[in-house]
This record gives sequence, structure tokens and C-alpha cells, in this order.
Amino acid sequence: MNTNIKSELLKRLFEAKGNPISGQEFADEFGLSRTAIWKYIREFEEEGYEIASIRKKGYVLIASPDLVNAANIKKYLQTAAYGRKIDYHVSCGSTQILAHDAAQAGVPDGTLVVSEEQTAGKGRLSRPWDSAAQKGIWMSLIIRPSLMPQQAPQMTLVAAVAIVRAIENIAGIEATIKWPNDILINNRKVTGILTELQSEPDRVKAIILGIGMNVNQDEDDFPLELKEIATSLKIAGGKHIDRAKLIAEILFFIESYTKMYEKHGFGPIKLLWEGYSNIAGKRIQAVMLNETVEGTALGISEEGLLELQLDDGTVRGIYSADVFIKD
Repeated sequence: MNTNIKSELLKRLFEAKGNPISGQEFADEFGLSRTAIWKYIREFEEEGYEIASIRKKGYVLIASPDLVNAANIKKYLQTAAYGRKIDYHVSCGSTQILAHDAAQAGVPDGTLVVSEEQTAGKGRLSRPWDSAAQKGIWMSLIIRPSLMPQQAPQMTLVAAVAIVRAIENIAGIEATIKWPNDILINNRKVTGILTELQSEPDRVKAIILGIGMNVNQDEDDFPLELKEIATSLKIAGGKHIDRAKLIAEILFFIESYTKMYEKHGFGPIKLLWEGYSNIAGKRIQAVMLNETVEGTALGISEEGLLELQLDDGTVRGIYSADVFIKD
């Protein structure tokens, strides 16, 4: 089956909003036989879509499964490039690993690798990330921005602002950003961001943004050791969230803010990020690989470093650390 035709066919069924579309109309639109259209409809039904065939009128989409496949995401897309090519998996080890291979193979800017579950999801410093089937968003976005390699780390902060905005719009929930890569709701982690780079000395070849988000988990879905530190959008907001719609909104804001960063520099993103930060003005402990320091968080620098005022009054720029609020 042609995946592009399949995606467009399903998109047309969604757009019809319960009105029947004749098999002949589909056949004429896509240049296929009515038998070929029928085979696509059968495949949709095998995937869990409920489609009615009304005599002399055509096909009607009655219900769709809660999947983050290309058709479900694309019906909500408002982007120029991000998410226009989607590599969808029912299950995979890690979308980040697949995305690295795809980026090396030269896939276009904005290609999205997304899976219903990950069996070997990873977070920052290669820590494991629990990625339950059809409960969250497990995806990696391959982008090719016009940035220098030293600007790439700031894309974690760009993505963080985009994700918070998307959560607000789709779930109606206020979230905060914990530097460098966590999104929190009520001081419990809901999202992690992993930014990895493929580059040459003078240019970025690809940035792979890995995003893991707890969306529709219930309290009982978290192991005991995570119950006090993790949450989901469903727990926080009390309602089921359309994951495909949320992905499309995330892609919209990441694309918008990436273009802003390319055109105007990091300054506008810095202002947005600090408005959502949960650490400015608080006493924190920053645990680095070979050192631990404490001080008052002032905000972030133009390079995206955490600015920490130590007890002796000096200001330290922190490039990478685990951060703990001490207040």
C-alpha cells in the first residue's frame, strides 16, 4: 500500500466530519480503482478504524483508534515542514536511535520518528525512560536549522518553551520549565527533552530532539518509586488527551520558535523561557560530573547557560547539571 495515498485518504475521511464520500469520488481523486479504494478501507478497519459503508452514498468514518500514526497527526498539522514526513512505529527500542540513523541517511528537515511505545527509551545521560504503550508521546524530531554547532544546545530551551505552550493550548494546564530539559506540573515531571547533534566543525547537519511525555497515564501506571516525582497530563487535568493533536501542536510551536531563533537570535526565546521557569530567584544545588555547587538561580544567559550566583557573590555559568531546588 502507498503510505502517502493511505494517509491522504484517511485525512479526507476525517475532513468529511461524518458525511459520506463515495468510493467513486475517492477513486477519481486518487486515480485508483474502486477495488483499490476498498482494500484501503479494509486495511483501516484492521487497524481499528470504524468505517461504515452506506449504500449509494459511500464511506463514513465513525470512530478512530487512539494512535499517533501519520494520518491522525497530519489532520491537525499547521506546519510548513515539521511532521510532514512521519516514520511511525507500533513499537521500537528507541525513537532517538532510529532518528539518528534516519538523519545520517539524509531525511528532510522536520522528519518525525514516533512510536506507540519504546522498549529501550533513554533520557539525559542515557538514563532509562519508561515509555508505556499508547499512554504517552515518544518521539524524535529531526531538524536542520541554520545554526552553528555552538548554538545547538539552546534548542533544548526552544523545545521546552514550545512544549509548555502546546500543553497550555491542548490540555489547558499550566506547566513550568526546570532547567535544562524537564517540564513539570505541580513540581512533578511530565516531560523530558533530549537534544543530540550531528555536525561538522562549521555547521549543524542535524539536531535530533527527543521528547518523552506522560500523557494519559493513571496513577497506577507509575511504579512506586516514581509516584511522587512523575505525573501525566491526564492526572493533572482529569481528562483524556488526544495525543496526535498534542503532537501537531508541539510541532507547530517548535517550528515557529526555531524560525524565531534563526531570524532574531536567542534573546526572544530567553524571555519566553524565563517566563515559564520554576527556578529563577530560588536557591538550588547544581550537581555536575565532577563538582557540586549551590547558589541562587538568576536565570539563563544568552548562550542558554544557567546563571548561578554563589554565596561569595560571584556568578557562575552552568553548562550541564542536575538541578535540585533547595528552598
